[in-house]
Amino acid sequence: MSLPGWPKGGYRSAQHAGIPVGGPPGMPPNTGAGQSGVAVINAGSSSIKFSMFTVVDGALQLQARCLLEGLNTAPEFVARDAAGVELARQGWGPGVVLGHAGGLQHLLGFVQQQFPHLNLLGLGHRVVHGGQHFIAPIRLDTAVVQTLKTLAPLAPLHQPHNLAPIEMALASAPDLPQVACFDTAFHRGNPELAQMFALPYHLHEAGVRRYGFHGLSYEYIASVLPTLAPQAAAGKTVVLHLGNGASACAMQAGRGVASTMGFTALDGLPMGTRCGSIDAGVLLYLMDQRGMNARAIEAMLYHQSGLLGVSGLSSDMRVLLASDAPRAKVAVDLFVYRIQREIGSLAAALGGLDALVFTAGIGENSAEVRRRVAAGLGWLGVALDDAANQAGLPAIGRAGSRCPVWVIPTDEELMIARHTLAVLGIGTATPA
Repeated sequence: MSLPGWPKGGYRSAQHAGIPVGGPPGMPPNTGAGQSGVAVINAGSSSIKFSMFTVVDGALQLQARCLLEGLNTAPEFVARDAAGVELARQGWGPGVVLGHAGGLQHLLGFVQQQFPHLNLLGLGHRVVHGGQHFIAPIRLDTAVVQTLKTLAPLAPLHQPHNLAPIEMALASAPDLPQVACFDTAFHRGNPELAQMFALPYHLHEAGVRRYGFHGLSYEYIASVLPTLAPQAAAGKTVVLHLGNGASACAMQAGRGVASTMGFTALDGLPMGTRCGSIDAGVLLYLMDQRGMNARAIEAMLYHQSGLLGVSGLSSDMRVLLASDAPRAKVAVDLFVYRIQREIGSLAAALGGLDALVFTAGIGENSAEVRRRVAAGLGWLGVALDDAANQAGLPAIGRAGSRCPVWVIPTDEELMIARHTLAVLGIGTATPA
């Protein structure tokens, strides 16, 4: 894969670390020779995910997933093939600030060496905020990017990072098709009342409304539910996307009804470093009585709150669960309590609950968080099978319980790849 003007010269850091490039020892690199593919970039607030799919007979086949996380604290890179076999790994250690630009350069160096002959059909991107007007995936050009930049104040942790690789590709490879897929799009079909704040109505008309986020994750879950859990797919389901960013979504027959996130990705559940729902009067107090300006409040709400702010220890749920520090316990308890309250709110919006789904990093991997959340939901018919929960099985509800409970790994990158092919007119590709 070659993009004029993008980083070249191979994956030097992995070679210097003695890590084999192209696969385990004795395995030749998968160069993608004679194949066409779609690349997906998911640039978040502290990480970059990159996935490469080939297109075979109209179906998407995963070739590699790359993750570079901790970009501003302790960067770590890992690449795996479709079977989960590690292809390469690199760590920089605590205190190293690689940043998004350095991270993207490092990642692309690896990918270009791994797939030097792949015919790249297009790049798909996760873009967090689509505002009022971008309600479906769209092909990108300079004009679209400029419009999306105006939405950066609504998602300051994400939107600038989402757009950076798009602008790089537009400048360096203008003939390469690029597609933006929006985290807000899934929620744009929510009832109008669910999108409203009780503010002067002209503000609603101007776009001050509840947009909701993590839509690509929810859209993927909705796409696989008919096969995995037909009852959940047809009925009233709450999906919990629990990761460093956390939210919950109410679905009726696979369509969004309500979301815990609102105008920005600050609303709803407490997160790794974000506060979740807060009384607006607190912000007025901080300005009037504590002398904090907008930028100081922004830094606090986005970077110093959530699990980190309450615990004073870490934003990582794994660290908090392993700690015996009293405030670590409080942070976890608050996280679970807020999830339980929001599930109750979403069940009310649905008029009942037929299924509960856990997904994303914490939801998929923390049996303890799932256990604690479910423990307060007996009134909704939720009861876990402890053994199934500990084993991380897909179905973890107790046999005979009224509300089935599922653990379903999300796949935002596959959703983006599907949309990219569809927008480019190549087809609505499905997994092989």
